[in-house]
Amino acid sequence: MPSHHSRPQGFARADRVGEQIRRDLAILIRDRVKDPRVGMITLLDVEVSKDFAHAKIWFDALQADQGLEAQEALNHAAGFLRRELGHLLKLRMTPALHFFYDDTQTKGNALSALIAKAVASDRHEDDDADESEAADDVTDANNGTAAP
Repeated sequence: MPSHHSRPQGFARADRVGEQIRRDLAILIRDRVKDPRVGMITLLDVEVSKDFAHAKIWFDALQADQGLEAQEALNHAAGFLRRELGHLLKLRMTPALHFFYDDTQTKGNALSALIAKAVASDRHEDDDADESEAADDVTDANNGTAAP
């Protein structure tokens, strides 16, 4: 996914158009695309080329296993969506739409879960070690020997 750098003059026109395309496409996909492969998706970002000829649209799917199928379905419906978008936008030329499945969020969540599991495991091992040392101290006290 592209990174947008802050521009001193504010939003560039391509950024404003991209945001409008994202909003309009979200509604069009929800209301007009009947392909069952699309399912529930979230449009993450739209990058419009400087000449407004192409728009790259990154999306995420609610069900991660359907992401690539949704990408295929959306790219298949791109001509229809472009025509419908052309009726909504006040542009001389409506950009060609290119959809890309972006599972960065899903991968990030999985990685966060693994990290949390590892941290919890380390804490559990530390707690077990502390309990083991405490038990050794009690045994040493009962034997009348001094713990090191």
